[in-house]
Amino acid sequence: MSGIAAPASYTERLPIAQLRGVARTVWIQQVGDEPYVQRHLPTGGVELHFPVGGRPHLLGPLTGPLVEVIPARTTVLGVRFFPGGAPPLPAFLDDLVDQRVLLQDLWGADAERLAEALALAASASVGLALLQRRLLQEYRRAAHLDVLVREAARILMPWRPSQVGDAADALALSASQLRRRCLSATGLSPKVLQRALRFQGFLALAQAGAGATGRRDADGVAGLAADVGYSDQAHLNRECVRLTGVTPLQLLGGVDRCACGHDHLASYAPFLAARPMPLPAG
Repeated sequence: MSGIAAPASYTERLPIAQLRGVARTVWIQQVGDEPYVQRHLPTGGVELHFPVGGRPHLLGPLTGPLVEVIPARTTVLGVRFFPGGAPPLPAFLDDLVDQRVLLQDLWGADAERLAEALALAASASVGLALLQRRLLQEYRRAAHLDVLVREAARILMPWRPSQVGDAADALALSASQLRRRCLSATGLSPKVLQRALRFQGFLALAQAGAGATGRRDADGVAGLAADVGYSDQAHLNRECVRLTGVTPLQLLGGVDRCACGHDHLASYAPFLAARPMPLPAG
């Protein structure tokens, strides 16, 4: 092993413009000289993970935490998708819930060829650009996205005080039709999807250092919890433990940062953009 220390870094950015309707963020993670314990959280969508020189995986829709140990000196290229924006797959997403699946089992030899091309890229940034171009080709070949489910996900965002029945009514669907289409397109029921989106909204505010929108007697974590629809801070604490396995303080290390030290602003930009402006002071 070389005596030169391997740098550890995490760089997250918005995807290329043509993918922004389906992909939420892309990233490059470089692990240093020690293995890195990664806690994957429910986001409402799926993710693709390409360790450079290794075997790529699809992270299915999560309903709770999934912990992975990334080996030392590994570079990972990743893509996180919006609910209903998953790339073309030969499997139903509700069969992939809470699973981390070898991409070769889903895409066959195409996954191997893509992994080889990424390993030969001149840099991680070049490889990430190549990965996005390949995904764009896949979407253009397969018009498979359910636009009604993507609209349902927008209605169920945390800033809108909507119930699942409201989303079904707005889309002229019965509750059972919405549930069936959500399970097919996201792997999650509308209620479970809403729960994941609400918690992602809380993380977006917390990690951006955002202030509460001005509710009386609701500052700090309690204020942010109220902003995204939790009944109180205890409700948030219960959901956090259910979805992540740890408390908000353990997860974040504080209300204005992430305990992992990574900058996730690009990932949470869509949530922050949809948030109502804070109320004026006074």
